[in-house]
Amino acid sequence: MKLSYLWQGLPGHPLHPPLTDATIGMYTLATVGGFVEVVGITKNNGAIVWWLGLVAGLIVTVPTALTGLADWLTMTWRSELWWTATWHLLLMVTATTFFGLAAIFGHTAYTHANVSGGSYALTLIGFGCLTLGGWFGGSIVFVHGMRVLNLVEEPTARAVAPVPHPEKEAAEGA
Repeated sequence: MKLSYLWQGLPGHPLHPPLTDATIGMYTLATVGGFVEVVGITKNNGAIVWWLGLVAGLIVTVPTALTGLADWLTMTWRSELWWTATWHLLLMVTATTFFGLAAIFGHTAYTHANVSGGSYALTLIGFGCLTLGGWFGGSIVFVHGMRVLNLVEEPTARAVAPVPHPEKEAAEGA
């Protein structure tokens, strides 16, 4: 077992993509919770969902960002893949900054079970950056093919096995 498996995952099973699912889910929950509170669909409950979604998203962002950075550091400097990943990184840092500001500036309103308009605007800007950053992140995998093994005929049991296979490591260049 290689030490890099701890922060990059196994060949064919990288850690960063599933963590992004959790992070995006938390921030989406926060955005929807804030929306239902701001437009008056709920009274108080939307603010709780908004706040918990922001805080949980900020917490999950840490391992997500660290695993993404570990992948970014392995890329060839100034390659097309690197540029796409760099834009992805910058957009995600920007999104995280806006979500963090929303949590900081919205805390007082949250303690009164409310979502302030300004804090929700920061949430929406963060969500826009998150969406665009996710688009760039998808391009890293689905256009550039980073960490994709392309073993189309791999039997299901081996494809989903959480253990490294020598042929997968060779195909990925690990």
